[in-house]
Amino acid sequence: MLKRQSPGAPEHRRDLAADGGALSMSHNDSRSFLNLSQLVLSAGQIKPSAALKHSKVTYFEVEIVDVQSKKQICIVDKVSPASTVLDVKHKFHKACPQWYPSRVGLQLERNGPFLKDSISIQSLAVSSIITLYFTDLGQQVGWTTFFLTEYTGPLLIYLLFYIRLSTIYDQVESRKNFRHPVVHLACFCHCLHYIRHLLETLFVHKFSEGHTPLKNMIKGCAFYWGFTSWIAYYINHPRYTPPSFGHKQVSYAALAFLMCEAGNHFINVALAHQTNSGNRTCFPSPTYNPFTWLFLLVSCPNYTYEAGSWISFTVMTQTLPVGIFAFLMVIQMSLWAQKKHKLYLKRFYPEVRRKAAMIPIIF
Repeated sequence: MLKRQSPGAPEHRRDLAADGGALSMSHNDSRSFLNLSQLVLSAGQIKPSAALKHSKVTYFEVEIVDVQSKKQICIVDKVSPASTVLDVKHKFHKACPQWYPSRVGLQLERNGPFLKDSISIQSLAVSSIITLYFTDLGQQVGWTTFFLTEYTGPLLIYLLFYIRLSTIYDQVESRKNFRHPVVHLACFCHCLHYIRHLLETLFVHKFSEGHTPLKNMIKGCAFYWGFTSWIAYYINHPRYTPPSFGHKQVSYAALAFLMCEAGNHFINVALAHQTNSGNRTCFPSPTYNPFTWLFLLVSCPNYTYEAGSWISFTVMTQTLPVGIFAFLMVIQMSLWAQKKHKLYLKRFYPEVRRKAAMIPIIF
């Protein structure tokens, strides 16, 4: 006989299966949540985003104040710590277009020195607001323009006197009087001197912080151009008297002039090479070139050679205007050499302490 099944059995099994499935699903969900929680806890602190880091950068406000009236001119805001004084000058120029960067002089104190363009703003900051004093430096010109203008004038002016223009000299007297060979030699030496200066300005010297007031260029041109006119007028005059000791005096003086010109050039090249290579840890040392051996005795041999050139030119031509010009040049270059020598003593004391500034043996 077959056993009769209860009609409610299948439904009961389905209910148990449903309950068991529900319990199984609930157990799996719990394990998944537990694993996710452990993963989050083991990951550590969530790193801040890049945008959040960027928002913490501190910007400075630079207050520009007139050094005379002490009145505020403008405020340059949102200056980053990596900015330099030159960057501030450019932003100041945008706010006040009449003052371009090379014309702007900024000081941290009213009576303090002008800040260099390369100085970092962060190094000047005591708080988020920085006060800088403004001075109008006037019309500015680049150093290259300054020297090219200063040296081109004497070169052209001397040639105008050398060809003996009718507006300068009497033509009858010019044709009648014979030119002594020293007149031609003096023209060659004078032109060589200024051509060397022009070529070194273009291809040798490197100028930093490259601007100077226009009035300095005007004074320099007046000095060089004026003395060149005076010198050239006497040497190229039809009544010019040759040197007292004749050919020997001219020859020895011309040889000394050429040696000084060569020495000046090689010293300038050595100094430029030191600047370009970036090796400023020691004072320039003499090389195999004998013209650089003057570094053993003086700290500014380029001024020594320059003075020697004009003294030699004075002996060669034997004229009073050249002598006066050479005397003034020696005084001026001595002052420049003393100033540079003091800077060298601070930076290269062991190497420079027993050297003279410009004239050998005088310590």
